[in-house]
Amino acid sequence: MHTGRTYTLIETIGWTKRYILIFIVIGAVPVLIHQILGYEWLVIPWLPVALIGTAVAFLIGFKNSASYDRMWEARKIWGEIINLSRAWAIKVKGYITTEFMDGELPEEEIKSIQKKMIYRHLAWLTALRFQLRTPRDWESMVNVCADIHYQRSYEIQEVTGNLEAELRNFLEEGELKKILSKDNRATHIVASQSEELKRLRHLNLIEDFRHIDMQNLLDKLYEQQGKSERIKNFPYPRQFATMNLFFVWIFISLIPFGMIQEFEKLGHNFVWATIPFTVLVSWVFHTMERIGEASENPFEGGPNDVPITALARTIEIDLREMLDETEIPAKLEPKNNILL
Repeated sequence: MHTGRTYTLIETIGWTKRYILIFIVIGAVPVLIHQILGYEWLVIPWLPVALIGTAVAFLIGFKNSASYDRMWEARKIWGEIINLSRAWAIKVKGYITTEFMDGELPEEEIKSIQKKMIYRHLAWLTALRFQLRTPRDWESMVNVCADIHYQRSYEIQEVTGNLEAELRNFLEEGELKKILSKDNRATHIVASQSEELKRLRHLNLIEDFRHIDMQNLLDKLYEQQGKSERIKNFPYPRQFATMNLFFVWIFISLIPFGMIQEFEKLGHNFVWATIPFTVLVSWVFHTMERIGEASENPFEGGPNDVPITALARTIEIDLREMLDETEIPAKLEPKNNILL
């Protein structure tokens, strides 16, 4: 997530500079052929080009709207995860007591159980964000990461970090090995929470109503995980994305042939103005198309994605403060105005 007031002109040019060079070539070749070689017949009436441009503009608008919906839904999902996480922590602390037991347990043992369950929830958050950052074939971050401009901008913790090392901070060794042996680690961590609730119920550390209430909370966490996985694993339909890209490039390729005739009406030398105006129009249309592409996968770790690493850290800080811990990790800060 970009946290600055706006992207700077340097950032924007850095993101699009490769394509600007392509647009210069696309605009210059027809003009050179027309002016230097004298192929003055190499023009297209502006009307059909404008009609194609209108259609492309509608398609780009549709794609950007759909991409924004995916991104905003992802943010709402993680907003709900924040709320459910806080609810889980207060119920763990408030529901798990010895009031329903025949005997007594030391207070330190109760606190140990509470800490174990809250830490297991933090392990679930860790496993989930690592899973959501796993690249998919249709995502665009492969190309973004190849751009040195972005390599210097920020670091994706889930790419450079180690899941096992991070889970070791929250899970006991035996449980850690069991979880790492599974494919969907986040799912099995929640399953472990359910097993723990069952054990606590048998020990009468929670009664039936509290057991059901906490189990319902686990169901809601599963629901949010499933919603996140749906967005992650189901791309923006490839037929729309592919044809939209083809139509944009067809339009860009036709722009100079339509503009030559229009500028020639102003005078023979005005034809050279076709080049900068081709670059400008092409840049606007192509950049808008790329904005939609950069927004359609909100968990891949792009500069405009949902900052799930920072949100998970916020949850961790809240929950560890509820445990009255003193060694609290620092809040993640943006790097070059980008928060992940």
